[in-house]
Amino acid sequence: MTEKVLMKGNEAFCEAAIRGGCRFYVGYPITPQSEIPEFMSHEMPKRGGTFIQAESELGSINIAYGIGCAGGNVFVSSASPGIALMQEGLSFLCSAEVPVVLLNVSRSGPGIGGIQPAQADYNQVTRGGGNGDYKIPVFAPSTMQEAVNIIYESFETADKLRNPVIILADGMMGQMMEPVTFPEPKQLYKDEADIPNYKPWALTGSKGKSHRNVIKSYRALPEDLEVHVNHLFEKYRKAEKDLVRYETVNTKDAEIVFVAFGTMARIVSEVIEVLNAEGIKAGMIRPITLWPFPKAPFDELSPDKTKVVISTELNMGQMIFDVQLSLNGRIPVRLINRVGGIVPTTDEIVERAKKILGEIK
Repeated sequence: MTEKVLMKGNEAFCEAAIRGGCRFYVGYPITPQSEIPEFMSHEMPKRGGTFIQAESELGSINIAYGIGCAGGNVFVSSASPGIALMQEGLSFLCSAEVPVVLLNVSRSGPGIGGIQPAQADYNQVTRGGGNGDYKIPVFAPSTMQEAVNIIYESFETADKLRNPVIILADGMMGQMMEPVTFPEPKQLYKDEADIPNYKPWALTGSKGKSHRNVIKSYRALPEDLEVHVNHLFEKYRKAEKDLVRYETVNTKDAEIVFVAFGTMARIVSEVIEVLNAEGIKAGMIRPITLWPFPKAPFDELSPDKTKVVISTELNMGQMIFDVQLSLNGRIPVRLINRVGGIVPTTDEIVERAKKILGEIK
């Protein structure tokens, strides 16, 4: 399919996953992503895949664990409280080195929160809510086309890394409609018999083999566990170099540099145009990977030209700590935010940014 198709975000996420090699979907309905299990329930069986509605989010991630161990390419989706329930399972997946693709269509507030868009799951997905030392690559698209492209590639990314991969969207992206172009479907493995060739580590039975595969998290000896954790972090160090993605806009001469991802980056793009038209040079650093967080564009900022860096977030300030670490005190950092599911307008950000610039000067 090469022509553009107008689709709702949640349904476009699904189509991209199926075309990217998803063979299994496991999920549980929760707003604002309930259209995803609905779409997958009728599309997966028609297209050679399997749909499983679990009894809960705990069930979802652990069923996905089992499918992943057997070599199946599995897609899981939920929203913020559901992702919270999956944290123990994600820790196990990382420890056992089992690939899974997880989509978080995040909602607002702590606890049950609200169904409006927010970015308050930043710490949850970038730091990990499960136990132990582990990392998960996190991609944060800002347009539907970018989301389609990222999800399409995410199964191969997860398989190569032997690790879960998270795509962080939000309620606005899940519910909005945009025209998208889908790439051609790809087949990562032909059938079940081909899984041992594509994933030689998978649990596909020992018939005809001189050895058996073992997937485990538990290591009784501290020395063995230390070796394993060091192995994981060698893998993560390579991922930091290979996976990091970002976009910069007019950062070379900007007085104000905004940092924004996802939905906020869409609004900040317009803010930059307004400020530039008023004679205030503004630019943006847009992290596409939240982990690994892109540090290189911050190194390129000059304190002689850039007077302030503003982290714009739909939370109480979570990404701002990565921004501060990346700048290491070279340039002042400030926050513009809204919470509770309220998305700031272009005019609001413009006025707040001008006030901040005035105070810095």
